[in-house]
Amino acid sequence: MVCLGLRRVARANVYLVRKISSVCRGHQHRVLSSGPAASGSFAQGAPGSEVLLLGKAYPQDAHTNLTRKVLSKVGRNLHNQPHHPLWLLKERVKEHFYRQYVGRSRTPLFSVYDDLPPVVTTWQNFDSLLIPADHPSRKKGDNYYLNQTHMLRAHTSAHQWDLIHSGLDAFLVVGDVYRRDQIDAQHYPVFHQLEAVRLFSKHELFAGIRDGESLQLFEQNSRSAHKQETHTMEAVKLVEFDLKQTLTRLVTHLFGDGLEIRWVDCYFPFTHPSFEMEVNFRGEWLELLGCGVMEQQLVNSAGAQEKIGWAFGLGLERLAMILYDIPDIRLFWSEDERFLKQFRVADINQNVKFQPLSKYPAVINDISFWLPSENYTENDFYDLVRTIGGDLVEKVDLIDKFEHPKTHKTSHCYRITYRHMERTLSQKELKHVHQAIQEAAVQDLGVEGRF
Repeated sequence: MVCLGLRRVARANVYLVRKISSVCRGHQHRVLSSGPAASGSFAQGAPGSEVLLLGKAYPQDAHTNLTRKVLSKVGRNLHNQPHHPLWLLKERVKEHFYRQYVGRSRTPLFSVYDDLPPVVTTWQNFDSLLIPADHPSRKKGDNYYLNQTHMLRAHTSAHQWDLIHSGLDAFLVVGDVYRRDQIDAQHYPVFHQLEAVRLFSKHELFAGIRDGESLQLFEQNSRSAHKQETHTMEAVKLVEFDLKQTLTRLVTHLFGDGLEIRWVDCYFPFTHPSFEMEVNFRGEWLELLGCGVMEQQLVNSAGAQEKIGWAFGLGLERLAMILYDIPDIRLFWSEDERFLKQFRVADINQNVKFQPLSKYPAVINDISFWLPSENYTENDFYDLVRTIGGDLVEKVDLIDKFEHPKTHKTSHCYRITYRHMERTLSQKELKHVHQAIQEAAVQDLGVEGRF
């Protein structure tokens, strides 16, 4: 589950990729494909070309916008690598749910799915979750499409409908998700989410409630800020209470007792009412997750018409950065032993505080250009920079916008901060990387360089 309003992709040619390979070697992993796959990203709509991913071929079309950088991450599954910080956090959450929530046969109530493939249909990612056809979160500028019908999932919620339809009513889903976004220490095109769903029958929800036999889950009424048109107020309040109690126990397990929590009303297409959970951590209010009462239309369409439920979703990187004091999201992809060994602990609940590696100096270069008259988005440029610069790029800031008073052309100036996680970079070795970005921006984005 994610807050919507999520975040055309550049095609860097073989020459540019080779040109910078001496700098980026070790940061790009081989991607298998046919057709023009050796380039920085796939050609869009190239006749007869395919994307080969996880052993399956997907025909390309005008929607295809995958980069080698992003495809190199598919199958890494950091959340399943023992003693990786994301694995550690996943295991802590899983253990908590196994211990706290037990079924009648004393077996865990919640089942866990952490190896579902990241390629989903657009129906799974959007339509099954009641996301309108014209919703901005469907834009190519915010997502990675294999073609018009398949994509890399933008959230683990893409599996909700299928799991409910299979008969499950309590489950966790953990996996890698993919979104085009800005470049800074908190954002990366691949990150990991943990999703939970719990459904209740009438008997389960009202058990232990005085005169519960007379209470109902459903009614036909009008929708309000507090409930859906098909839910009774009694049912909604009990589901909301169980959801908030479940989440309060979870964050207390992770952060310890005495944590100040607040709930902020928000909007998601697939829950109502919806909330964001914030915690006061070290004197600062931090948003941890989104949650809410599941839209009954979604539950009904999946075949669970007699049940009502809640769902929540959280970002593992965000939570791990807070819990373990990890300052830069790129570190999760590091293979530096100095980083990884800090999370090899005997007890998954052991308190771990990341000890920073030596921070190497940054190298900063600016790039300015006139924008084309149409079809430019900032995420196009960010994806191009990531494809060419890889994890050498720490962040990209738009530092200046200018509109020419006569031509009305718009100029953007971006500041690119380069910093290697394991050694010092020089302007001399980065010259080729930065030049490659300039050339690719002109060639692939249609900008007019001011460099």
